[in-house]
Amino acid sequence: MRAAGPRPRARPRPGRAPAESGRALSVVRGSVRPVDNDAVTPGAGRAEEPPDDTPLVEAKALVKRFGSVEAVRGIDLHVRRGEAFGFLGPNGAGKSSAMRMIGCVSPRSDGELRVLGGDPDREGPRIRARLGVVPQQDTLDTELTVRQNLQVYGRYFGLSRASVRRRAEELMEFAQLSDRADDEVDPLSGGMKRRLTIARSLVNDPELLLLDEPTTGLDPQARHLLWDRLFRLKSRGVTLLLTTHYMDEAEQLCDRLVVMDGGRIVAEGSPTELIARYSTREVLELRFARSEHTSVSESVADLAERVEVLPDRLLLYTAEGEAALEQAHARGLRPVSSLVRRSTLEDVFLRLTGRSLVE
Repeated sequence: MRAAGPRPRARPRPGRAPAESGRALSVVRGSVRPVDNDAVTPGAGRAEEPPDDTPLVEAKALVKRFGSVEAVRGIDLHVRRGEAFGFLGPNGAGKSSAMRMIGCVSPRSDGELRVLGGDPDREGPRIRARLGVVPQQDTLDTELTVRQNLQVYGRYFGLSRASVRRRAEELMEFAQLSDRADDEVDPLSGGMKRRLTIARSLVNDPELLLLDEPTTGLDPQARHLLWDRLFRLKSRGVTLLLTTHYMDEAEQLCDRLVVMDGGRIVAEGSPTELIARYSTREVLELRFARSEHTSVSESVADLAERVEVLPDRLLLYTAEGEAALEQAHARGLRPVSSLVRRSTLEDVFLRLTGRSLVE
């Protein structure tokens, strides 16, 4: 996904809501109060509001081709209002191509697609004005301050100066950046820049927030802080649509998700449903001398629903990991180390897409 860099508003540009006169409402989600008369009304010029029970994103047999290459091969999906929906898949699975079509920056090749109740091919600018986009790479103006980045981007959407000043203060507080408001962006840490990018994507009070690998490259503390901010957004009614390579992130944030591989959806459901469907409750990891793994796997094959032989360990997928370990000991097997853990979304992902690297 790519986000356009913010610039001071000179004239309306495609994909951005133009300023209109008349009384407007505050862009703070969850509250309604009047603001300056020259501020844009959030609903002005939009496609018709879909009812609450209408999916915010609905695709049927959606296809994207690049010449002879079919990147997205006839996928069906629907994203409900107020949920966090995730795309998982290896590189080249079609996740980014699907996100770009939903973001109305890449036309579909075939199939049907509705976003916020509108047709992206005919109503792209009005739909984009109601989206927030967090690209994989930060596109901040590094020579501007934190506050200026938010204010300039707000003017790009046609909001009044008074509105963007107030909105910038609210978003800096939300992103825990108020104490860095007048600092330039360049020396900020990676986590601070990521929080600012997310704050900037919220300046137009979007109904749907698209996040492309929002925490890539961040340390664990910064990732957990971002998770907290995103959870708060979801609790306020913002719908989240994200791609991620972090399985723990998908488990933490997503209500539902799809796993894509080769341009197709190979699984769909909540993290709990997918783990129950494609894995077992627990996994027993056994480490032996490397030369023993193949022979030992035959000795423990009946102790688990499935045994996977890896170069450094054996994985026994079973409902009762401790019981399987006791039976392995009873057979005289003495692993160098053992670990019983719960099954995770990563186990599901690797079973569905394989362990081989795809470039």
